[in-house]
Amino acid sequence: MPSDISVTTESRSRRVLVWLVPLLWSLGLGLWGLSRQDSVWRDEAATWQVAGRSAGEIWAMLGHVDAVHGLYYLLMHCLFEVFGASTATLRLPSVLAVSAAAACVALIGRRLAGFWAGLGGGLALGLLPAVQFYLQEGRPYALVAAGAGLSTLLLVSLLERGPGRRAWPRWAAYGITVLVCALLNWLSLLVLPAHAATLGWVRSGRRVWLRWAAYGSGAVAGALPLILFSRGQSDQVSWIPPLTWSMLIGPGILLVIGGLGAWADRSGRPDRGALSVAAVGLPLLAVPQLGLIGLSLVQPLFQDRYVLFSMVGLALLVGAALAAAVRACAPRFPRAAVLLVPGLAGVSVLALLPVELDKRAPASRIDDVLAVAGEVAGLKRDGDAVLFVPAARRDTALVSPGAFGGLADVALAASPAASATLKGEEADPARIRAALLGQRRVLLVTDAEEVAKPPSAERDKAKEAVLREHFAVVADRQVRGRRVTVYERRG
Repeated sequence: MPSDISVTTESRSRRVLVWLVPLLWSLGLGLWGLSRQDSVWRDEAATWQVAGRSAGEIWAMLGHVDAVHGLYYLLMHCLFEVFGASTATLRLPSVLAVSAAAACVALIGRRLAGFWAGLGGGLALGLLPAVQFYLQEGRPYALVAAGAGLSTLLLVSLLERGPGRRAWPRWAAYGITVLVCALLNWLSLLVLPAHAATLGWVRSGRRVWLRWAAYGSGAVAGALPLILFSRGQSDQVSWIPPLTWSMLIGPGILLVIGGLGAWADRSGRPDRGALSVAAVGLPLLAVPQLGLIGLSLVQPLFQDRYVLFSMVGLALLVGAALAAAVRACAPRFPRAAVLLVPGLAGVSVLALLPVELDKRAPASRIDDVLAVAGEVAGLKRDGDAVLFVPAARRDTALVSPGAFGGLADVALAASPAASATLKGEEADPARIRAALLGQRRVLLVTDAEEVAKPPSAERDKAKEAVLREHFAVVADRQVRGRRVTVYERRG
């Protein structure tokens, strides 16, 4: 193991601090502004309303939609049952997951490049802007990042120890971790070719390759039914635009930064084929990014959250660069070298403060289902009707049913739970028109002007046509990406 400054052997306290400090650091970043001013946006609203259903209702829904998130929904259902529905329960699993991922980064970095590489990489993970966004997100992507960190840590420990008879428990843990991540998001299987690149980089032996192939194939086989079944629900990602050159700017910048970190790690190593941060971190960063780009050429899928786990690789490389800076500084300024990593972490927090505040503000997301629910509660009268355009905006009522008490959802034919869907089933346009003509006041919940799109469904066109022809606007409120308009019948 590389030495740190003038220390050749680490004390027990340093071996604990190297992962404990990044864990607590990431936990603190996650708990800071966790409620985002009591806001919940549309993606999190899907988690919230599904987690509130019974296990049987969730299972029935997965047969029609969102099978790819089935394991995550069942997990959140259990948490909602135990701790109750709240923004803390919704987001705390992601906070804990990123904290665990930071601890894994720190342990990998310490094993491969010493104390400062581990500490620097662990601290860096929670500061990356992409990670900060999903650090407080009620979706499964942070959990996948934690799994990628754990599977990589297991692989590194296996490569360090070499083939042995007692290695199978770690290989089994590796395969199970990869499988669980795949059940949370099957694109996380891109971690396997990343790990294969590491095995090739360090010239692993035949026995290691065979075991990796066996346990990796087991994980793929376990996830294959979900992959094949969810392909039948591919309409869910039909909104993702085709890949463009502008979309590649972000991945390109990440790869350049990662390449610099890999160069800093390898510059002081005479054995280019040795197990190192560069051999582990660069493939973990590059392969998922390039793999998603390749898949997006076949079917548009390019969303950075699908490969959020690749940030574990970037954090490792940042840690290696920081360790190289410490080594360069130590001979001439030993005291300053000790403060370099903590000092840079503090400076980074201050430099990124605008980003950090932005990620914790309601405006960081496209809308807020809770804010508009409050507007509805203030505008409604008993006996009023309510409409949602598009129907997916019904998530506001599903997350805040109390705010919609006394309102008649005149377009709804079957509730989301009864129809085993996310947004419910609505009546045909003629029945919606007839129901609206029998109302005196109607509240329309839709998107704010800056994010609204022209209605495409015939039902939504019928709703707007009736309101335009037979009703007059008497109140209109827009708040955090959503809009509620009150209509009264003319005459």
